[in-house]
Amino acid sequence: MTENPKSTITSKFTTQLEDFGITPSTVHRNLPVAKLVEIAVQKNEGILTATGSLSVKTGKYTGRSPDDRYIVFDDETHENVDWGKVNHQFPPGKFDKIFEKMKNFVDGKDLFIFDGFVGADLENRLAIRVINDHAWQNLFARQLFVRPSAAELESHEPEFTLMCINDFETIPEVDGTSSNVFILINLSKKLVLIGGTSYAGEMKKSMFSVMNYILPSRGVFPMHCSANIGKDGDTALFFGLSGTGKTSLSADSIRMLIGDDEHGWSDKGAFNFEGGCYAKCINLNQESEPQIWNAIKSGAVLENVVIDKQTLKPDFNDSSLTENTRAAYPLDYIPGSIIPSIGGHPKVVIFLTADALGVLPPVSKLTKEGAMFHFMSGYTSKLAGTERGIKEPKAVFSECFAAPFMPRPASVYAKMLGEKIKKHNTIVYLINTGWSGGAYGSGNRIKIQYSRAMVTAALTGALDIVKYRHDDLFNLDIPTECPNVPSEILDPKNTWIDKDSYDLSAKKLAQMFVENFNKFKNVPQEIRNAGPKLP
Repeated sequence: MTENPKSTITSKFTTQLEDFGITPSTVHRNLPVAKLVEIAVQKNEGILTATGSLSVKTGKYTGRSPDDRYIVFDDETHENVDWGKVNHQFPPGKFDKIFEKMKNFVDGKDLFIFDGFVGADLENRLAIRVINDHAWQNLFARQLFVRPSAAELESHEPEFTLMCINDFETIPEVDGTSSNVFILINLSKKLVLIGGTSYAGEMKKSMFSVMNYILPSRGVFPMHCSANIGKDGDTALFFGLSGTGKTSLSADSIRMLIGDDEHGWSDKGAFNFEGGCYAKCINLNQESEPQIWNAIKSGAVLENVVIDKQTLKPDFNDSSLTENTRAAYPLDYIPGSIIPSIGGHPKVVIFLTADALGVLPPVSKLTKEGAMFHFMSGYTSKLAGTERGIKEPKAVFSECFAAPFMPRPASVYAKMLGEKIKKHNTIVYLINTGWSGGAYGSGNRIKIQYSRAMVTAALTGALDIVKYRHDDLFNLDIPTECPNVPSEILDPKNTWIDKDSYDLSAKKLAQMFVENFNKFKNVPQEIRNAGPKLP
């Protein structure tokens, strides 16, 4: 094995690779950002844009492949994982055979390795190793995960290894996968295998799934949320699926960012799993999202953004490749971000939903039981491009606002949420960033400046001193006023021209809530009673 002189290669590291069973020709370990960008351009993996960012295309797969994600079924997982439509079982024997094929595939090839961590909390972080066959993918890993100090790198011993080899594909009829793409999580062997897809989001979400399995046994509540902190030290969390506004609404110029997607809530407070951000940038503009706009510079990675061939400027409004255009950049690209990204116990929690039916109120206040109901329900709309096959918003109930990444039953996570809310007197709001005045296709998306105003009102306590009315159908408490938001839009029915159509759509959604929640067994009645009330 030829060692790259620019890498930190130690005999301990070499022994680790030998024990892992791979024999690459060259290993590039924890290369600096500039070097990874240089190699990526040399290898025609991407181009430099006018902003200085590296632009790449992920080919056929421009979003996650949920049907190709599996968890190995064995003694460790058979009773602890919530098996079903989301968590698919995979045989240990077939996993081992694919692993051997992957090791043979990379024999004699150049590999890029990132050694670092998932988790900013020293007591709860996970030491990881990411192995890639493309420089830009390793750059993504370097920017998204927590980077080690020189001393930490020297003594690094990975607890979990993620091997993402884009150029390796499986043969479904031989290997037991549903396609040539695979995301295989082996919790017993502490190993994740990814192949056949270049969509980098699979790496971060796989490690998120691993943390979501590990942390509950340590008494830490894992969460699919963004987090920020105010000048007075007040921490806030923003739950929601992709496209609901977690990244945009937590990037606040008057608050400091803890993280934009994945966090844990321990006995000491909230902490970020990641060292970077992975922001959607379709229709991105400098006026509405200045922090994300300014973060797209040297060292950032743009996925599937159309680049003007003459000016090399990104065209964020062009969705011809995908609606799911992305920007990956380190957390310190956001001014005032908290590093290490740790905060106190959250004072306010905000659930974000993008209601494509246009009937949920823009903002409502939840009781503890209501918070647990809506957390277990996880209602939103999957937006175009976030997964293969999603072309327009589709109503979905995603448990814990993160069903694709939560291996354990939803009740495990909901119980932890309820305990945290009670212990720390946390206030919870439900904010609809979806449609108003009609469903998708007839109504309009709620303006982001209104959503920002609602968030600000929730965080500053302005919503604590206003009057509320109770919506009997959805069983929600809705403020009658909110600073900097037209009062007429706070009641969604007011925004519909056809009131009868609103009533029909509202009853339809309420029925969907009730039917979805029926799948949960042995749920305390007070939680079930906190949901919509059908006539």
